[in-house]
Amino acid sequence: MSSQIRKRVNKKITKAIHDFNLIEDGDRILIATSGGKDSSVLLMELAARLGKFGPKCELAAIHIQSDFADKAPREFLQRMAEEYPQVPFYFKDVAVEARLKEGRKLNCYWCSTQRRTELIKFASENNFNKIALGHHMDDIVETLLMNMLYKGEFSGMPPMVPYEKYPCSIIRPLCYCEESEIIAYAEDADIRKFTCTCEFSKASHRKTIREEIKSLTKGSSTLKANLFESMRNIRMDYLL
Repeated sequence: MSSQIRKRVNKKITKAIHDFNLIEDGDRILIATSGGKDSSVLLMELAARLGKFGPKCELAAIHIQSDFADKAPREFLQRMAEEYPQVPFYFKDVAVEARLKEGRKLNCYWCSTQRRTELIKFASENNFNKIALGHHMDDIVETLLMNMLYKGEFSGMPPMVPYEKYPCSIIRPLCYCEESEIIAYAEDADIRKFTCTCEFSKASHRKTIREEIKSLTKGSSTLKANLFESMRNIRMDYLL
């Protein structure tokens, strides 16, 4: 655990936790794990902190699987559960397709909404006050531009979002990390890369926006970080 990329990611997570007060003493944190690189890196980093330094909190992880998802990520997470016995793992199956009303078509938004609903429900019923998601800086910047272009609103995915209807908050400790850093970390840690095999994910706005951001920033981490920082450097005098 001494590679430079791991140290860099660790430092950025520590900064995010401090800057946005993501974790406090007494928190019960539920980590949403897909089996992919992002949530797996998040799990490894938070588990490494447990009981060693920083706020004293409790951790658990959950994997919510739809009825048509690949089984390989679940098998990978079952092995991870053995590696991190200090973090209780939960697995929940959700029949997403069966919940569709007659005449409605299945899509990515519907699937993610159903899984998010089950995630919040589980957290609330088991007294978790925070849900940790593996969204990194690229995800957040993509969402910002997607909402501007397709919704006509300036909104994104803040590092911490309290739910109004539920006694829990969403936290995103990877918010300062670029996807390239997460990929490098995952490779260093020998985390297998899983991608969504669902046919509905092939044509998405997010993929289009991702390519546009690459073109705009030309690979510059500084320009990407500036897009991220724009969400907290809002000049209201120069807006409608």
